[in-house]
Amino acid sequence: MTAIAEILKPGLMTTIQDLGRPGLRHQGVPLSGAADPVSFALANAAIGNKATAAGLECTLKGPSLRFKASGSFALGGADMKAHLNGNALQLYTPYDAQADDELVLGAAQTGARGYIVFQGGLQGDDFLGSASTYLPAKLGGINGRMLAAGDTLISAGMRPAARRDIPTTLCPVIAHDFFLRALPGPESAQLGATELARFFSCGWTAGRRADRMGLQLEGAQLKVLDAPPMASSPVFPGTVQCPAAGEPFLLLYDAQTVGGYPRIAQVIAADLPLTGQIRPGDRIWFQEVSADAACEIAAQKASFYGDLLPFGFFR
Repeated sequence: MTAIAEILKPGLMTTIQDLGRPGLRHQGVPLSGAADPVSFALANAAIGNKATAAGLECTLKGPSLRFKASGSFALGGADMKAHLNGNALQLYTPYDAQADDELVLGAAQTGARGYIVFQGGLQGDDFLGSASTYLPAKLGGINGRMLAAGDTLISAGMRPAARRDIPTTLCPVIAHDFFLRALPGPESAQLGATELARFFSCGWTAGRRADRMGLQLEGAQLKVLDAPPMASSPVFPGTVQCPAAGEPFLLLYDAQTVGGYPRIAQVIAADLPLTGQIRPGDRIWFQEVSADAACEIAAQKASFYGDLLPFGFFR
């Protein structure tokens, strides 16, 4: 066991994450994992890690830590104005640290989540093959909780490959406006054609009710047609549900596996990583696309990133 660093200040909400637990929703296990997996995987690639190597996810304000041994790291996602011993750092660039060096992250001006990944990955509590922290059930990470001052980060000891250059053209651009392509959901007819058109044509604002499970969409109140109560049905990250009150909400990576509200839309897999960077007050627009178009967009995006992302990434 090799100690990498000690947490001096934990930031607002810092957890250990990897790419989560796919394929287990039929057993009631949420996906979890990095809320912006593209930024997370690119940061891992920059230092030669596999995309699945665990790292730190930092929400809105990042942590401060002191290295306990020499090692390499990279940053991704929201720019949190990171400094190593007072020297400003760039995203998706590998850096080498020495024992007693201090890494300090500040607050994100745009985007919600930043990432710190360490060469060799991080060790965390394993649950069903993943170290991802799932806070509602206290699974993974360090005792299933957010990091605290005094915690020690332990290397997973994964053998790294060659570092990869991440071209600027491939680095995600994070702003305050999000355009998400989506398919109509299974119960979209409960809105009626006019209300569904309103959902896809008007802009929405991310409300203050927001966490890794989902976020409230504020804006036009949708009129839901009267219908018998529906049975709880499968939901996924990217599902948009709309209760009878007409205020929809967007499910994210820690979303539950079933829900009882009408599913009016589903964000396509290629755009889903964008949702992890939405913060309260950001603006969101949904564009309706077909299932065939969603598959084509996923193929194009996979081709765009090439082997920087693993096969089947936009599943």
